[in-house]
Amino acid sequence: MCGIYGFVSARGDLGHPLEVASILTGMDRSIVHRGPDDTGTYFDGACAMGMRRLSIIDLAGGRQPICNERKNLWVVFNGEIYNYRALRSDLIARGHTFTTSSDTEILVHSYEERGGDLCKELNGMFGFAIWDRETETLTLARDRLGIKPLYYAVLDDLILFGSEMKSLLFHPALSAELDPGAYSHYLSFGTTSRDQSILRGVRKLEPGHILRYRRGEVSITRYWRPEDHSDLHADISEDEAAEQVRSAIRSAVELQLIADVPVGAFLSGGIDSATVVGTMSELGVTPKTFSIGFDEPEFDELSYARQIARRFGTDHHELVVKPDAWALAESLAWHLDEPFSDVSAIPTYLVSKLAASQVKVALSGDGGDEIFAGYERYARALKEAAWFDRIPSTGRTLLGRISSWLPNVAPGKGYLRHMSLDPSSRFLDGESLFSPAHKRALAGDALGDVEDPFLERVRELAKLGGDSLTKLQLNDTLNYLPLDILTKVDRMTMAHSLEARPPFLDHRLVELAFSLPSRLKLRGGLSAPTQKWILKRAMSDLLPDEVLNRPKRGFAVPIVRWFRGALKNSVRDLLHDRVTRERGLLRIDAVDAIFDEHVSGRRDQSLQLWGLCMFELWCRQVLDKSYALARETTVPLEKVAYV
Repeated sequence: MCGIYGFVSARGDLGHPLEVASILTGMDRSIVHRGPDDTGTYFDGACAMGMRRLSIIDLAGGRQPICNERKNLWVVFNGEIYNYRALRSDLIARGHTFTTSSDTEILVHSYEERGGDLCKELNGMFGFAIWDRETETLTLARDRLGIKPLYYAVLDDLILFGSEMKSLLFHPALSAELDPGAYSHYLSFGTTSRDQSILRGVRKLEPGHILRYRRGEVSITRYWRPEDHSDLHADISEDEAAEQVRSAIRSAVELQLIADVPVGAFLSGGIDSATVVGTMSELGVTPKTFSIGFDEPEFDELSYARQIARRFGTDHHELVVKPDAWALAESLAWHLDEPFSDVSAIPTYLVSKLAASQVKVALSGDGGDEIFAGYERYARALKEAAWFDRIPSTGRTLLGRISSWLPNVAPGKGYLRHMSLDPSSRFLDGESLFSPAHKRALAGDALGDVEDPFLERVRELAKLGGDSLTKLQLNDTLNYLPLDILTKVDRMTMAHSLEARPPFLDHRLVELAFSLPSRLKLRGGLSAPTQKWILKRAMSDLLPDEVLNRPKRGFAVPIVRWFRGALKNSVRDLLHDRVTRERGLLRIDAVDAIFDEHVSGRRDQSLQLWGLCMFELWCRQVLDKSYALARETTVPLEKVAYV
């Protein structure tokens, strides 16, 4: 696990070596947390790149950047290639010579054999950059599901890239300017989009994509998509499906246990993390496990986590989160890199800190809800379709008009609007941070004249293939999973130099899950649906009934109470500060209305307030005081690898 960064000139000349070294130093220092064990850089006049290393595999010999035999290909790599041993054996048989035992070196030799198709052979999580000196081509690639991040910016005659956006801001050619479209997407969904960042000109490489940059020309191709595997096994029996799921999970966990350091596990007490821990136990591993709880009983799941820990005899560790976690907000904003509204970043940050005190690697249950239909919102969306879609279109139009006539504070206004929407809009509306009307009230002209990203997402969801449930799962796998869940886990674990591995996102297991019919995922009809049916069936002899059958809670945080009690003044002071008002990106009267609704108890606006707080903290750290202030740092020439 590492962090990478770099830049390539279309003209073949990056400038004076001292200037390049200074920029590389700033980029490097901004992500020390991603890899405190080692650092390495490469510079040949046209390409400058580097990495921070968290040593997991081949601790002594896996230093990066790494080259091939002829030294015409160089790579910096963030992630893990779990099937590297099999790939290495094949490449050696083809005549390749290896100088290390690391998974990183696989990439340059695979590139020699397969070019841009190398990603199709990889089982792992990754964001990497390969520089081909002979063809002057930079190749950037990101794993299929987006477990590892990769940002880039294409300027006039330059491309910048990095695992975190903050690295790019250390290059003097890039300025920190808010992107109105990304701001609009954030207010709608609490994150930026798959291919945008919050900064104008900085983009994300989407999951399952490869980018090539050659002398100023950019091409991007997609090498994997989950929708290609939907419902391929429509006639499979329940017994056979359960057996295949169990086998695929075991294989994924076994692969992801490969490491030269101890491996632990996050344990929430839910079925996903319990499945991972139970499978580790089946494979003969007794891990250290780590859990988070709360003083508020309705939010606390420590009793379930303890039950699983006792069942499998783990070395269990836990921590209780209190309202004083607000003190972490500024640190969260810095590590998250962009505005991010999911408040579960707080417990994720704290459980990562707890785990990092004991291990370097922790397996997680992330991805189980998306691929096996575990979210309650899936069943809710199908119920609403059965009820609301019976209303004639003229009736839904009338409901929408009535809603628009009502003041924002009117009870039932949002519900009437929700009923008036089409199925795709309804599903996304249920997961939105702010409605289009509220967005305009909050941000006004700062959103510009770009099309509302909500409408774009609605069209995308409507076009997805498969039945109604499959469409919803694909939407979350393409959007919610990489933009929220995986972003949160990557940044919060890396903040503490901890590697998180999600076995449920082994692409073979994902492909299997999407190939199964929906009847094996959501079972029992709309009156009493059972989520994750086939996963529960597959794990029925491994996990206790209390875990298999208890209602899903999610990683909820009691900020509803905190923002009406202990943290009320902290929220008000931040959002009413002079700096916030003068920047002009948030209208204080609209913020006041949201704050008053929440503290009065009229409506729960805690998630909306948290989202606004995180946006304001990001503005202060990036727009008001750019990371580029550290550009004056330099590095001695002997610390840069010249070729």
